[in-house]
Amino acid sequence: MNDRSHILAAVQVMLDRAVPDTGLCAVLVVRLKGMRELQLRFGYGFGSDIMLAARDRIVEAVRHVDKVFVAGDDSVVIVLPAIRNRTHAMLAATRIVGAFDSPLPHPERPWHGRIAIGVAMHPDHGTTAEWLYRRAEMAHDDAVRLAEPFAIYEPDVTPVDILYGELREDIEGNRLHVAFQPLRDLRSGEMVRVESLARWSTPMHGDVAPADFIPFAERSDLIVPLTRWSINASLRHVASLHRGHCPLDVAINLSPRVFVEHGFAEQILGALEIWGVPASSAILEVTETALLTDLDVSVRGLRRLRDCGVRVAIDDFGTGYASFAYLRHFPATELKIDRSFVSAMTSDRRTEQLVRAMVEVAHRLGMEAVAEGVENEETLLRLVEMDCDVVQGYHIGRPVPAEAFVAERLAAASLV
Repeated sequence: MNDRSHILAAVQVMLDRAVPDTGLCAVLVVRLKGMRELQLRFGYGFGSDIMLAARDRIVEAVRHVDKVFVAGDDSVVIVLPAIRNRTHAMLAATRIVGAFDSPLPHPERPWHGRIAIGVAMHPDHGTTAEWLYRRAEMAHDDAVRLAEPFAIYEPDVTPVDILYGELREDIEGNRLHVAFQPLRDLRSGEMVRVESLARWSTPMHGDVAPADFIPFAERSDLIVPLTRWSINASLRHVASLHRGHCPLDVAINLSPRVFVEHGFAEQILGALEIWGVPASSAILEVTETALLTDLDVSVRGLRRLRDCGVRVAIDDFGTGYASFAYLRHFPATELKIDRSFVSAMTSDRRTEQLVRAMVEVAHRLGMEAVAEGVENEETLLRLVEMDCDVVQGYHIGRPVPAEAFVAERLAAASLV
């Protein structure tokens, strides 16, 4: 049974029966990655067979007292009653992840897939089935964002109701700000572009870290308007540089959620036209998560943008699950090597070789290699030796408010 209301009712019954002396309860949301693409390619019957096989695999991995529900085309909900602590919940998640190390059987073709798990604890994270389900979903999103196989729910620092209302109002009122971080071309030594970064400050909470409000927006319905605001605010500042005869390219982060928006490619092209910024001056940064969320839709929209001259970068490369098959089909012009690899390569020979291999892969596929997280001269020199194309990081330049950045560039241009 995969009707959510029936599942929540069944989970609530289990929670109501829980006795404090017997321990805690945990609710886990397990999502199979790439199931929508699988169904579109091989049929919904094939997808249903895989989900049933996944359920059977999970049942084998958990205890006989645990309950497993198929919750949709790609999701399974698990209730773990009578566990001692959150560590036991994480051990259960580890067992479930390990159960998918071998492919799921199918008469036509075995499924080699990956899963991501979110965990919420009763009563620490909620006392109702709906609250626990929602918070397990939030933890799942954190696991995907961090490229981890599972994550446990962590409460937001600021109250959700206040944060949501304030963020929505400030997006609608254009009260967020843009910061620009420079990127340097390693061959010319020149600053060739900036990455646009959203910044938010409120009277009640002060400066809210991007690591807090952007994941929050991802979990809610605010990420699409936030992305739309970011595109227009970034292009407005870049347009000032173009009018001042000191043009720079701008890289803008796109959430995977925008790909389900009807006509998102046309919206971006329309914004470029409104602000008078050439399409070739825009780089859209897309995480590997977008490749797995809905490959067909992502490829169609980004190919439309590529055909019009917009460049596309795969962001945080190496931390997700993108394969060479995805790289072959995805219309990317740049590969951004994640900072976790770049920052570690001076102290770990194996990591250095991985970075070198990523640079070579980018070049062999006709893409630029961009290294983020360059924090010192030694790292920079090694990237030069690897023939990396573009770099960014605190050693290159820290993010600065876009208004100040543009004013300084225009003032410098007027002196030439």
